[in-house]
Amino acid sequence: MSDIVLSPQEKRIQAEIQGNPLLHTRTRTYDILNSFADTRPRIDVERAKYFTESFRLTEGEPLILRWSKALKHIAENITVYIDDHQQLVGRAGSQGRYGILYPELDGDFLGLAIEQMPTRVESPFNISEADARVVIEEIAPYWQGKTFHENLTKALPKETLKYTYDPKDPLKSRFIVNETASFRSSIQWVHDYEKVLKRGFKGIKEEAEQKLSLLDPLSPVDTMEKAPFLQAMVIVCDAIILWANRHAALAEELAKKEGNSARKQELLQIAEVCRWVPENPARNFREAMQAQWFTQMFSRMEQKTGTIISNGRMDQYLYPFYKQDVESGVLSEEDTLQLLECMWLAMAQFIDLYISPTGGAFNEGYAHWEAVTIGGQTPDGRDATNELTYLFLQSKREFPLHYPDLAARIHGRVSARYLYEVAETIKEGSGFPKLINDEEVVPLLLAKGASFEEAFDYAVSGCAECRMPNRDTYTSPCAYINFPAAVEMTIYNGKMKLHGEELIGLETGDPRNFATWEEFWQAYLAQHINFLKHAFIQQQVIINLRAEHFAWPLGSALHDLCMKTYKDIHTPVIEGGIDLGYFEFMGYGTVVDSLAAIKKLVYEEKKLTMAELVEAMERNFEGREVVRQLLLNAPKYGNDDAYADAIAQELDRQCLQFTRKYSKELGVHLDLRLVPFTSHVPFGKVVSATPNGRKAYTPLSDGSSASQGADLNGPTAVLLSNYASKNTGFRERAARLLNVKLSPSCVAGDEGTDKLVAFIRTWCDLKLWHLQFNVINRETLVAAKKDPEKYRNLIVRIAGYSAYFTDLSPDLQDDLIARTEHTAI
Repeated sequence: MSDIVLSPQEKRIQAEIQGNPLLHTRTRTYDILNSFADTRPRIDVERAKYFTESFRLTEGEPLILRWSKALKHIAENITVYIDDHQQLVGRAGSQGRYGILYPELDGDFLGLAIEQMPTRVESPFNISEADARVVIEEIAPYWQGKTFHENLTKALPKETLKYTYDPKDPLKSRFIVNETASFRSSIQWVHDYEKVLKRGFKGIKEEAEQKLSLLDPLSPVDTMEKAPFLQAMVIVCDAIILWANRHAALAEELAKKEGNSARKQELLQIAEVCRWVPENPARNFREAMQAQWFTQMFSRMEQKTGTIISNGRMDQYLYPFYKQDVESGVLSEEDTLQLLECMWLAMAQFIDLYISPTGGAFNEGYAHWEAVTIGGQTPDGRDATNELTYLFLQSKREFPLHYPDLAARIHGRVSARYLYEVAETIKEGSGFPKLINDEEVVPLLLAKGASFEEAFDYAVSGCAECRMPNRDTYTSPCAYINFPAAVEMTIYNGKMKLHGEELIGLETGDPRNFATWEEFWQAYLAQHINFLKHAFIQQQVIINLRAEHFAWPLGSALHDLCMKTYKDIHTPVIEGGIDLGYFEFMGYGTVVDSLAAIKKLVYEEKKLTMAELVEAMERNFEGREVVRQLLLNAPKYGNDDAYADAIAQELDRQCLQFTRKYSKELGVHLDLRLVPFTSHVPFGKVVSATPNGRKAYTPLSDGSSASQGADLNGPTAVLLSNYASKNTGFRERAARLLNVKLSPSCVAGDEGTDKLVAFIRTWCDLKLWHLQFNVINRETLVAAKKDPEKYRNLIVRIAGYSAYFTDLSPDLQDDLIARTEHTAI
């Protein structure tokens, strides 16, 4: 690789391979990193054990009260730890890398999980024999018949169930119209951390107690609904304060035994901080960081939020504390970076554990999306960049860790320096930051009912989504729809090759008898709309069922509307809220390219008959390479090709028209989204060969990106296809995830930075929602797959998050390798 231009990350890895690791100055954070790097995470069962113990004792009580009491029981009993060298404390499980269990969500999977977790390909975990016995003998038996997943399978209509699960084995997903509510109790979320920093949980508790004192003791609503809610708020505030004080006591105990005077003083400082926050308002930057960390970690113990609780606009709510401490001379940039990196390292040890095989396949490489949002605009519409913003970017360039997931907001008036530093960070090659476009997001939030102040103040959450703390109220996980399966059902008259003669979809006729493109298009459209129909039926069932299974007292305590209405955040409708949900278009590029090939080659140019196409697909193109080459060379989405892009726009329109008509019945905004995580891989494993030349059971296209290797006209053409395929007259639109892979040579030096900045400005001007980059050489990925031990530290961008390449399954590694590597901008 001596003649290849390397990214800074690749240079660092090559130096490590050659035995010359680059020197670093922050010994503390590297010592922490080395204590757990390259270790397989283990399952910690304490959270599940104590949660289950409490639920055994509180049956018959209001759910939110039961949940808060369970959290109090956890806070009282769970082991607390203080890691060596750490300045921030608070773990949800054992030392090292760990995941925790949520049996109330998917306890019926526990037996299967204990058997399969150590050996599964996607994100394996270890568990000790003793902990396995606790799961099997104490935890799992209680939850049998009580889990959300079990009740969901019973509640779905039979016709919808067959698109969702294998009717003979509801533990197995069909990956056709896939629900996501059974492996997470909420979609992505952002708390109002500023409330904790300014008021403390003591202030929130006092508000709940005051409201309790004002209730009418004769009112049945006050007695049965409002009182339990407020009592839960008081209990959960007490729980997190108790948990923090247990850390303070441990720090004091360790300080008595500590022989190193410097560490002894640090432990005493940790104790002092934990005695004060998060109970009271933070007084300085250190306390603000600790209060925020306690809040997000306790929330992780509370429930399994999809993509983990995000961190919100950290450069905004932490900035007053940073500015105060810097100006008073008690905080330096180096101190700040060290505290930030202590948090990143603590994040990296909590692994989001997916028990169900479906959840694990959706989120490969120990996926994580604890998004930290930087930049953007202030609530009054001014540029929000500050000194702390640049320290977040500096940390990502200097510290080789794929935590946190950093999201940079971009708008049309952003400063040249900010764009330059964003571009330089992207060039580092680890996939940070991902970009979110204010010019697209803010108008859509306004159209859905937000005020200007709320829309300007949104935070990135999860993969590519956005949240407005204190205004967003929708938490129900939503459907992923495998539209390439609709193409296959159109080809095979309602059947799929994987399922033999089982009729799953609609009988739309044998396409070999279709005389015109319009006949084929109408047959496909029938399958497409049928998938949407069942996705919305799924969602109605999920919305109505979830409040019977989940409560979120901490999240509700931090939400103004919940406190105002006395309702848990999982309540289907909260007055004053904006309910922003979605449904996922899986395999967008695959469907567009398949339909474009059929229209062009079969019906217009008549280079193929439908019979020849079907026969080639049935053979998986074996012995039919000429046919496959015709298909591969047909018009393709992602090339600024008006032919393909018009089909893409029409597919987009069909989805938007459907949700405009029917989401109103559900009382929510179910917006069209194109954000696959890593699910385009398992979804591809159920779809046989497709008319775009894709071979059977290989990955689908991801997000709003082009099919793997199909974008041949450069990255700007990819942007233009994204722009052309949108229907901007609809507000029922949400995130479109877009991956772009660049060779390091095309962004090398100052000239390369200028090109990348110009490319980002173009993306911003086109008002596209999301953009993320891999800046890496194909040769590096191939070498890493061949010799993983040498490339253990190679970080790559997946789908809204970054991960170690060697933690990915071979299928996902091949998918990344197959993506087009653009060598010029």
